[in-house]
Amino acid sequence: MAQQHGENLKQAMDTLRAHKLRSALTVFGVVLGVSVIMLVAAIITGFDAQVQDNIKQFGADTGFISRFEQGPHAGGRRPKDERERKPLTLEDAQAIQQLCPAVKNVTVFLTWWEQDHKVRTKSGEVTSIDYRGVQPNFGQVYANASVLDGRFISEGDDLHHEKVVLLGENASPVLFPEGAPVGKDVMIDGTPFRVVGVVEKPKGMFGGDDQDKRVLIPYSTFHKIYPGAYENQIRFQAYANQLDTAVDQVTEVLRRRRNVPYNGRNNFSINTSQQEIEQFHSILGMVALATIVLSGIGLLIGGVGVMNIMLVSVTERTREIGIRKAIGAKSGDITWQFLLEAMTLTGAGGVIALVLVNGLVILVRVGLKWPGSVPIWAAATGIIVSVGIGLIFGVWPAMKAAKLDPVEALRYE
Repeated sequence: MAQQHGENLKQAMDTLRAHKLRSALTVFGVVLGVSVIMLVAAIITGFDAQVQDNIKQFGADTGFISRFEQGPHAGGRRPKDERERKPLTLEDAQAIQQLCPAVKNVTVFLTWWEQDHKVRTKSGEVTSIDYRGVQPNFGQVYANASVLDGRFISEGDDLHHEKVVLLGENASPVLFPEGAPVGKDVMIDGTPFRVVGVVEKPKGMFGGDDQDKRVLIPYSTFHKIYPGAYENQIRFQAYANQLDTAVDQVTEVLRRRRNVPYNGRNNFSINTSQQEIEQFHSILGMVALATIVLSGIGLLIGGVGVMNIMLVSVTERTREIGIRKAIGAKSGDITWQFLLEAMTLTGAGGVIALVLVNGLVILVRVGLKWPGSVPIWAAATGIIVSVGIGLIFGVWPAMKAAKLDPVEALRYE
């Protein structure tokens, strides 16, 4: 039996080689459908790796508290009930630190969006900066606030309202092309500051902030310069494997402090890294569904093409089939010959798709430093699906060939 299948496979390969152009046109739909599956799998894998890396940058056990709901808003304008919510306060953060046993550390930073801030020196200027007043423990809670040069803001800086500043890694060379910024002065919105350090650029962006333009000064100094600033943002760090417990405790404390009724909706939001991952995976689910639909269309087109070509092949080879039956070939042999021919044709399409997609992914990975790759499961699925298409759509032509009457087939011209 194995020898017979081997002979059938050899005959199938000979037939495909004899009709190269027809085989190539037939397999195009299969190549398209399988390529979509593999390419989207590679994209999803790459993005997922980036998200996981970004989670590590920001800390896997951290949560972000805001008075606004997280997520997009139509026209950029928030609902009235959100706009009327009272701001978070420094006292809220202190209460969280004192009353939430699962919380390891809490930090507050202050922003002021009423103007477009800029920082400049004699050598350069950076506008639209990410300007924040931060506490000394900001670098402990934010895993992506490592200091490249100099030091971080100290307790003394914050206590005495010192005019010191940390510059983002990409902002520093613009302001100090000659290098060595620590100890030198910059002007931020017309106020002089002494540079005490440079903050390392994070490896990934998570949440959309332009971290290249970070400019950090002490919390108390920021509040003194901008007394109208009220938009406190709170970030907390939970003990290992206690993030969910910490969220529950923080929610309870803030509901009490912000006088939320028993059955009332929270007038604040807590967003964790795990929630970001879940939201991302829900988006991936929709992308995967769209992929199935698109690849299904391509595979259907390819399958119908294979079936039509195989029916034409049966007609062209009617006399050959009659001769094979006359010398003893059974109907099963004829069936397997055409099934293997169809499966070989579509399987070749799967291999072509694998080579093309892998080549494209390698080029993108090298050119853009992107961590994507075609997963083994996607490659295996693509090959299996392509062979399966040949099996499914090759059944009818194979059965038609097997049912031919040998006498009538021999008379066919």
